Amino acid sequence: MGGPCLSKAVGRKTVGTRVTVGTIAGTRTTGGYDLAVTDFLTDARIRSARPQRRPYKLRDGAGLYLLITPADARLWRLRYKVHGRESMLALGTYPATSLKAARAKRAELRAALEAGRDPAAERRAERASSSSTFEAIAREWLAKQRFAPKTLKKAVWTFEDLLFPYIGSRPVSALTAPELLGVLRRLERRGKHESAHRAKQRVGQVVRYAIATGRAERDPTGDLRGALAPIKVTNRAAITDPREVAQLLRAIHGYRGHPVVEAALQLAPLVFVRPGELRAAEWSEIDLESGEWRIAAHRTKMRQPHLVPLSRQAAAILREIEPLTGRGRYMFPSPRSAQRPLSDNAVTAALRRMGYTGEQMSWHGFRAMASTLLNEQGYAPDVIELQLAHQERNDVRAAYNRAQRLNERRKMMQAWADYLGGLRGGGNVVQFRVARGG
Repeated sequence: MGGPCLSKAVGRKTVGTRVTVGTIAGTRTTGGYDLAVTDFLTDARIRSARPQRRPYKLRDGAGLYLLITPADARLWRLRYKVHGRESMLALGTYPATSLKAARAKRAELRAALEAGRDPAAERRAERASSSSTFEAIAREWLAKQRFAPKTLKKAVWTFEDLLFPYIGSRPVSALTAPELLGVLRRLERRGKHESAHRAKQRVGQVVRYAIATGRAERDPTGDLRGALAPIKVTNRAAITDPREVAQLLRAIHGYRGHPVVEAALQLAPLVFVRPGELRAAEWSEIDLESGEWRIAAHRTKMRQPHLVPLSRQAAAILREIEPLTGRGRYMFPSPRSAQRPLSDNAVTAALRRMGYTGEQMSWHGFRAMASTLLNEQGYAPDVIELQLAHQERNDVRAAYNRAQRLNERRKMMQAWADYLGGLRGGGNVVQFRVARGG
């Protein structure tokens, strides 16, 4: 093995030597390897260099050179050999890394080589280690998910605010149950019990992904079962008593506000979709001729296309508002800008102005209202769940249900709209029953 022949002035004589320090050639002096080398570059020469059609090098000696690309990027590189095998290290860019700084880095690396270390191997190990940290794997896992925007935003907040500051730099394979419990107990002490459980769930998802990709062997979150205080479940406020539903429907149809909000409020109980799916509904999803609303997969919580059969009453509401908003993208655009959908608070604010408090009724409560009353009237739970777009655990069964039970859903949605119309009209409050075989 050998390196370039470098010379060093000793007194009045010039002594040439050829030494490979683990690999990089240097000049031998009494007491070890002299870190000084012959330097060829100057700042003036670097500044005067111009890009060419192909990359080229300006050499400074002892393996250090400046690579100049056709795009005029100026990249410091250091080449050396370890056990006859050549390696290369990037030392930065010029002028961010000056000539003096590049030479200082070269000296540090030569010292490391003399000590028997391989800087390139150390960097590779460092990168491998950093790619196995909880934060690195969590971000990798997150990039592969198909969350709705609101869910994604909450997941990022859980990681960045609640987890990364404490365990982000930890190797995921080294995480322990006591360590995770300490992080989660911080949240419990602040009364954030639901956040603690959600954070534990996210840690488990990331660790299981790490196991699947060969970067961890077990999930410590399983050892935390029962260690956190249980969450007090608070159901979203919903009116489910038929007499109170009748009063609510009359209040809705008597409400006078912005026409877009009025229409959204009237449609909500008829279709009982999730609030985000309703307020951001697009005209391109609607087929009034066939009486169908097909919500795109990217807009649903379960990331599956969802079909809503439109009753005659629902279609009538949409035909009434079509002249007002039909030329735009959204069925219910924001009163402030047609380029944005109705705000998340619009229908909720209307309910409050009608006198319904947050403990009495929520926008999401229209779903609970429909689920409760439809189940009481004897409709098949599977059909109700399909119309609520709840996730079917068995994918094959889910596909079958979506294909085979549409006719039942159409009948149910029309009967539901007729029932609500009867309540609002002030008739006797009677239960509607499912026809046998229907």
